[in-house]
Amino acid sequence: MSEGTLEGKAALITGAASGIGRATALRFAAEGAAVACADLDGDGAEDTAARIAESGGSSLAIRLDVTAEEQVQDALARSVAEFGTLDVLFNNAGVGGGGDWEETLGVNLSGVYYGLLHGARLLAERGGGSIINTASILGLVASVPREDQDVEGPPGAGAYVASKHGVVGLTRSFAVRYGRLGVRVNAICPGYIETPMTARIRETPEDVAHLVRLHPIGRLGKPEEIASAAAFLASDESSFLTGVALPVDGGYTAR
Repeated sequence: MSEGTLEGKAALITGAASGIGRATALRFAAEGAAVACADLDGDGAEDTAARIAESGGSSLAIRLDVTAEEQVQDALARSVAEFGTLDVLFNNAGVGGGGDWEETLGVNLSGVYYGLLHGARLLAERGGGSIINTASILGLVASVPREDQDVEGPPGAGAYVASKHGVVGLTRSFAVRYGRLGVRVNAICPGYIETPMTARIRETPEDVAHLVRLHPIGRLGKPEEIASAAAFLASDESSFLTGVALPVDGGYTAR
């Protein structure tokens, strides 16, 4: 994809302090977009926004708890006020499978729902746009434990799978509801990506070897590879694409 495919557009990215969110914020900015970088980690959001500004881009940092509906509404409004427009929303904030049911569902599912509920309305009122949600391969298939692991898997694994399947369902639902209003809604389903979130499950060589074996391509993914998919879905190059749960997974779901 050539540079400048997001020229003149403005985007709000949640979970922008690190990992996939940070990589996507930098990619969107490189493609010409103004980017609002939102995260519960306010300092991390500030750092991402500063990197964009240092490269000559337009950015805004927002401390955001996506489980608080009013904060999501405020972040959308602040983005419009700062940039004069909003064309892209990336509901990316999430937690891994180590938390409890309420926390995992609150961040991974309710946080995406609030973004969709208020973001889709806002974009529709402004003539349309693109919403991207971060789901997971585990929003499409079940997790595969190591043979030496407990049958129940790590704590919170069921909540994570449930939350990500929910994100895929919300993506399809909002795509159908808002398609005629010019709002495209798609999800990215990453495989295992080398980010701070997955560090907990990559602690030993055995852990890494198990995860690599699950990907036919023979390695784990990088945040920048997810950012590339997000940039495509955010751009007009994907103008006939909505309601899709796109695996970016090194072949994981093809097995």
